[in-house]
Amino acid sequence: MNYNKVKITKEITEQHGIRDDEYANILKILGREPSFVELGIFSAMWSEHCSYKHSKPVLKKFPVKGKYVLQGPGENAGIIDAGGNIGVAFKIESHNHPSAVEPFQGAATGVGGILRDVFTMGARPIASLNSLRFGRLESKNTQRLLPGVVKGIAFYGNCVGVPTVAGETVFEDSYEDNCLVNAMTIGIVHKKKIKKGIARGVGNPVMYIGSLTGRDGIHGASFASAELTEETAAKRSSVQVADPFMEKLLLEATLELIDKKLVVGIQDMGAAGLTSSSAEMAYRAGNGMEIDIDKVPMREKGMNAYEAMLSESQERMLMVCKKGDEAKVARVLKKWGLHAVKIGRVIKKPHLVILEKGAVAADIPVPALTDSSYRYFPLKKQKGKKPEYLKKAGIITSEIEPPADMEGVFKKMLKSPNIACKSAIWEEYDHMVQTGTYTLPGSDAAVIKVKGEDLMIAASVDCNGRYVYLDPFKGGAIAVAEAARNVSCSGAEPVAFTNCLNFGNPEDLEIFWQFEQAVEGMCAAAKVFKTPVTGGNVSFYNEGPAGAIYPTPVVGMVGYIKGKGARYAKQFFRGAGDVIMMLGYTKDE
Repeated sequence: MNYNKVKITKEITEQHGIRDDEYANILKILGREPSFVELGIFSAMWSEHCSYKHSKPVLKKFPVKGKYVLQGPGENAGIIDAGGNIGVAFKIESHNHPSAVEPFQGAATGVGGILRDVFTMGARPIASLNSLRFGRLESKNTQRLLPGVVKGIAFYGNCVGVPTVAGETVFEDSYEDNCLVNAMTIGIVHKKKIKKGIARGVGNPVMYIGSLTGRDGIHGASFASAELTEETAAKRSSVQVADPFMEKLLLEATLELIDKKLVVGIQDMGAAGLTSSSAEMAYRAGNGMEIDIDKVPMREKGMNAYEAMLSESQERMLMVCKKGDEAKVARVLKKWGLHAVKIGRVIKKPHLVILEKGAVAADIPVPALTDSSYRYFPLKKQKGKKPEYLKKAGIITSEIEPPADMEGVFKKMLKSPNIACKSAIWEEYDHMVQTGTYTLPGSDAAVIKVKGEDLMIAASVDCNGRYVYLDPFKGGAIAVAEAARNVSCSGAEPVAFTNCLNFGNPEDLEIFWQFEQAVEGMCAAAKVFKTPVTGGNVSFYNEGPAGAIYPTPVVGMVGYIKGKGARYAKQFFRGAGDVIMMLGYTKDE
């Protein structure tokens, strides 16, 4: 198809997920009809996945400042101060839709993406966690998804050499058509080596580093911004392909470049690939960027600017270095067997300019792609509506008759896959690589020793979707409180958290009400525990033919155990005769 001659029609804009009012806004911004490449770029950057157009005003309610926060939301990962010269970078993100279609690749690339978010900040990853949701264990779909997801997580983490130290797995009917795969990574960074995704310095070269660009993952951001149907499930080309061995090389090369002070700014080519990384880096600096597509290393023949800009091939980074350092950068990448190609430059005019065969294929003001004031925001017109089902949800516990056979009930509960030991899952993961894991999977929280420092990090991921479904405000608060308790029960002080907010279609006013209320509850708890939010991810449109998932705002809490000889705790009973005590109040609820 000669896309340069494509006439933009309503059918084409709908295929790109662009609303009529959004397209009218594009015409106003450009002062003309967009090219096919420009339409694809707007489609990706204005998708829910990239733009957060339904959620951004609500997310602003989160407390993001605190005595430990070095980097809050808005960068590849958040960073908190660990004392001395050390910072802790961490973040959680979702890869739900890709995992529902291709469980192995979807889960594997989810792990790869969050690892890159952390090491682009200059941090070496030391631990990964995950939060998984599936339908009933006995269902055919779960039997298909669960092994693939677990193997994908294990494959990527084990090959890269980052331990998978903790997580949670839940089986509920509401996740039957739409599984959840949330991945979290923690890394250690020297404060003076923190890097950001910023394109500073007009005239500085823009370098492409890492793997080749293929056609995998094209429109992945738009795919993640739609409900899962039989039609979307057939879009396997929207799922990226993982190469953890390439990731390991890229990790080491990136950290070496940062160590040698060759990096001005760097960003993972994640959702929307080259499009989002170039636009976001330019926007943060108030500059523009010019990209020559003909210089982008391609894996497949005949790829055009549209495909190259929207490809989500994995293990790729976009980097800005100082003019004159190109050869030094290339030498480092050559050492690691990776591509390092100058594909463009930083320009003063705040536009994203894409060249192909010497002609301009796209020329878009950078703020139009990244600044929320340019985008269509449904929230300006939309208010949440309390769901009808809540009128029937109340249960009067005093009216429930105690069961006659308590022992039988106890045994039945222990057989539930949500209570039973999950060792069959975590034994697939290498949780001891790097030899810093002090608390093995199965306890309240993972405890990881930071080598060379009198510091241990405790981390936990938590959420009870049923609670959030029955009372979104209290459920959101409980998710934060549970994560804080798990960390504190390991002997750590909860410091900050990241979150992955998994919900259904935000255009449904009842779903949107759940989202608003859950965030309000999380904010309330965060203020009580003095644990600010350092970043995270919103995943909407998690629903299928049977309806939406339970609202599932997963909290990834991080805490510190400091001091030489500091003690940490595990949840397991240790010795016969030890006293068992219960702390807190037991209520009729």
